This record gives sequence, C-alpha cells and structure tokens, in this order.
Amino acid sequence: MKWYVVQVLSTHEKKAKRAIEEQLKATGMDALIEQVLLPTENVLEVKKGEQKVTEKRIWPGYLLVKMELNDDSWMYIKNTAGVIDFLGGNKPTTLSDQEIENILQDIDDKKQKVTQKHKFEVGDHVKIVDGVFINFIGTVTEVFHDKGRLSVLVTIFGRETRVNDLEFWQVEETLDDVEKV
Repeated sequence: MKWYVVQVLSTHEKKAKRAIEEQLKATGMDALIEQVLLPTENVLEVKKGEQKVTEKRIWPGYLLVKMELNDDSWMYIKNTAGVIDFLGGNKPTTLSDQEIENILQDIDDKKQKVTQKHKFEVGDHVKIVDGVFINFIGTVTEVFHDKGRLSVLVTIFGRETRVNDLEFWQVEETLDDVEKV
C-alpha cells in the first residue's frame, strides 16, 4: 500500500473523504483502500474578545489516500463526488516513505497543540486596515494573544503616535519593502 495525494474541491474535503469511506465495504474496495486522511490543525483566534478554537485544513483542496493502485481503485477514487484528480494525473505520484513519515509526524504534532491564527510579534511591520488610522503603516510594540489585541506605533505628521487596543483583524502584515515605497 502506498500513499497518494488526491485533489478535491476546496471546502469539500470532508464530504469527499466521507464519500470515499462510505462505499468502501459495499464496493469491495476496502481491500484496496486502507486509509483516507484529511490533515487538519487546531487554530486559536480571538473574535470580539472571545477565544475560539477551530479546526483548519493544513492543505485546503487535498486528501491523502493510502491504497493499492490498480485500474479499479483508481476509477473508484476518480469517480467519487468532489474528487478532481490524483496528483500526477493519469500517472499518480506516490509519496516516499520519508515524505509520509514527515507529514504524519507534523500532523500528529499539530494535533497535540493549538496554533495561534495570528502570529504577530513585537517589531513586525503592519498596515492598519480598519478604524481611524486606516492605511497607516507602523511597528507592533505590544501583542496580547490572549485578548486578540495589539499596539502599533505609527508616524503622523512626523511624530510617532501609539495606537492601542487594535484587534488582530484590524491589521495585516506588510513587507519591509512596501513600507519604503
């Protein structure tokens, strides 16, 4: 049995996974298809002051399938609702043992912890995209991950002004080059 990457309709990964798994026994494909995996991680985000953990797809639009590839199993997967194609098209590419070992270890590591959705750090350059200071570019001076807020130092009329209590969604990261333009 080898691992293959299957491209599915984005946002329909769970439906495609379920569709593949539901018919395995009835069609006799359970001997050829061993496992269908949708890599996900838990992501923490703060909205309106409340912390919320959501499940996020690591690779939107893709599933991993451990299977014995032959004409029947290939057609079974290809004809499943929501499936677009195998990675590699008519000659599906297998993942090497090292690749799948790394992927499975990464998925396992991500299942053990919760990842921050916004990874702002002190010193990051950000653009304010909402509020009174919209379109100002500044530097992050404080980050409060537990509250989902940060403070930014912007320059207004040649003077540095600190903008406090911005929510994460009110800013976006910029590249250093963009600031100099």
